Amino acid sequence: MSLSRAPRRTRRTLVAVGMLSAAALTLSACGGDDNGKSGGGGQTNFVTNTGGISTVAKGERTAPNDIAGETLEGKRLDVADLKGKVVVLNVWGSWCSPCRAEAKHFAKVAKDLKGQDVEFVGLNTRDPNKQPAIAFEEDYGIPYPSLYDPQGKLILFGFPKGTLNPQAIPSTVVLDKEGKIAARSLMALDEKKLRSMIEPLLKEK
Repeated sequence: MSLSRAPRRTRRTLVAVGMLSAAALTLSACGGDDNGKSGGGGQTNFVTNTGGISTVAKGERTAPNDIAGETLEGKRLDVADLKGKVVVLNVWGSWCSPCRAEAKHFAKVAKDLKGQDVEFVGLNTRDPNKQPAIAFEEDYGIPYPSLYDPQGKLILFGFPKGTLNPQAIPSTVVLDKEGKIAARSLMALDEKKLRSMIEPLLKEK
C-alpha cells in the first residue's frame, strides 16, 4: 500500500515512524564528531573551538522546544521549569562505552557544583527498558535525574533546526540562565572540558 493511498491515521503513523527512523540514522551512536556542523539546516551562529566545543554568543541564542517527560524514577520533569539556572543536558545510553567513560566526570562536577546555579539532566536514549539505565546511574553515582527517551523523541523534537542540537551519543548541550542553547559537545567529556562549558555561563549577568 502506498503512502498516498493509506488511511489518514495510518499515514500519520508511517510519517512519525519514518521521522524517528531517520533520526536514529542521523544520530551517531557512541562517538560523534567534533566538526561543529549543526544538523537540520537554517542559519547557524556558533563557533567551535579546537577542543570540539561549540558556543553561541549571548545575543544570538535560541531556546529549545519542549524537553519534558518521565524520568527513570517515574517522576515528571520539565526542563523549562529550571529556567534561571545553567542547565546541562547530557545524552547517554547504558550500552554506550564513551558514556561510561565520561560518567564519573559528570557525577563529580554535578556534586561539586551542588548548591550553585546549575542543574544537570540526563537524556537516556536507546535503552529498551529502564533497568540497565538505572543500574548505570547507581554504578557511577549519578546524582541527578534523567528523562527516559528510548526512541529519541526528545532529541529529535526538542531542539530547533539550525541550533546546537545533539547529534551523537554521548552529546552534551548546555542552556544559559535564560533557558537558551549556549554550548554543545558531540563527544565524551572529561572534567576540564565539562567545566569549560559551564563556568562562563555561571558568570554571565
